Amino acid sequence: MILKDYLAISGQHGLFKFIAQGRNAMIVEHLETRKRTTAFGSSKVISLEDISIFTTGEEIPLSKVFDRIYDRENGGPAPDEKSDIKVLRTYFEEILPEYDRERVYESDIRKVFRWYNILQKLNLLVKEEPEKTEEKEEVKEEVVEGKMESKDSSEKTSSTKKLKSAAKSTEKTEEESAVKPAKSGSGKKKKTTEE
Repeated sequence: MILKDYLAISGQHGLFKFIAQGRNAMIVEHLETRKRTTAFGSSKVISLEDISIFTTGEEIPLSKVFDRIYDRENGGPAPDEKSDIKVLRTYFEEILPEYDRERVYESDIRKVFRWYNILQKLNLLVKEEPEKTEEKEEVKEEVVEGKMESKDSSEKTSSTKKLKSAAKSTEKTEEESAVKPAKSGSGKKKKTTEE
């Protein structure tokens, strides 16, 4: 999921969207009420993009957890955050079996479902499209290969030209060396006959 610009502010219910940055504060908009307000530097503001869930291995970004819920629910809502915690934990274990049961608290699980349901209700859950990035990479590879092929062919032509010019210069030097001894030899013969 793309969670850029979605914020949680401690002490305030719901989620906010980042609008602008001021000198000592940022302007945010409540997603559900659409009311704009100011979040000062003293407020604890967290971007959903920066939140990760503790697991027994590496931490998993909240966006990936939302992807799993989205896939399981076919884009529908998740269980209500106010449901029995046993129900929520069971669901959470099914979508993220490797989550760290000691460091992920009940309140954290409830927040995940609350935030997911807010974004889902407002149709703000947008999945990242890895296919487009893969296509771009393939195009880049083709372009690079094309450049390499043209570079190889230009190198081949330039090396062929170099070989031809080198062959011509060796032919000239061989001709010159073949001509010079004949001239110098005929000169010696003249000297010896004169003596």
